[in-house]
Amino acid sequence: MTTTGGAAPPGRKVPRGGAPAGRRGPDGATWFLVLPALIPVLVLSVGPLLYGIALAFTDAQSGRTRSTRWTGTLNFQDLLHDGLFWESFRIGLLWAVGVTAWQFVLALGLALLLNTDLRLRWLARALAIIPWAMPEVVVGIMWRLVYNPDAGILNETLRDLGLGDGRDWLTGLATALPAVVLVGVWAGMPQTTVALLAGLQNTPHELHEAAALDGAGAWRRFRTVTWPALVPVALAVTALNFIWNFNSFALVYVLTGGGPGGRTRLPMLFAYEEAFRYGQFGYAAAMGCVMVAVISVVLAVFLAGRLKGGEDT
Repeated sequence: MTTTGGAAPPGRKVPRGGAPAGRRGPDGATWFLVLPALIPVLVLSVGPLLYGIALAFTDAQSGRTRSTRWTGTLNFQDLLHDGLFWESFRIGLLWAVGVTAWQFVLALGLALLLNTDLRLRWLARALAIIPWAMPEVVVGIMWRLVYNPDAGILNETLRDLGLGDGRDWLTGLATALPAVVLVGVWAGMPQTTVALLAGLQNTPHELHEAAALDGAGAWRRFRTVTWPALVPVALAVTALNFIWNFNSFALVYVLTGGGPGGRTRLPMLFAYEEAFRYGQFGYAAAMGCVMVAVISVVLAVFLAGRLKGGEDT
């Protein structure tokens, strides 16, 4: 049934502006409720981000009496030829990919284990999230003691097992980055485990029962039932972990300070040194802009994949 003369369908009210009643914009009361949460985001996140982007196009340096001049894209041009920065960028990618991948694999195994009917399962779940509750500085100090070349528990264990006299893990050129990656995996695995465990518990148990009745084994049930239901959670937690790990600072700073020889100097550490050790604020801001661009690309790819997956379903 159609209407003529612009009349509204029965039971549908049209306001004076002509827009349907269900499509009105936010009123004053809505903005009043949103502002307390919006103002801190604007002041503490959006404002500093915009200021940092503007700073990247200047020659800002430390010193009160020094004037700041607009230099355009000069910082970015210098950054393109800065081999040390791109080496730190390569190390940052190795760190982020390695930590994120191992976090996911180990957290998935732990989540599957905690999802079974274990005795004292509640205690195992509580113990699994302890690293998550510890500040990164505390984690770094604790693992420095573990890696201590003279009295660390790792080297003491190796000596007791007759596997050598141990080594200085955090200052060796070949062992520093793997040792730091191990700490990153240990510190970040709990939140990944919690997220995957929540996804496993939301999988309908009836699907597993039906697959078992059809003769499917454990691996086939995981591949055909568990994993498809877990994919959205896995994509989300992997993307967030990658962003978090790529922006890591405190943990690696406490463990190695970027050494030895820059083998663990992540991009955030490099930018920190440029800004607060050498006073090159504009150049450090340009580094930050490059890192924001990388994270934006990762988010864009992730969101595109999610939207494509939603259209396929």
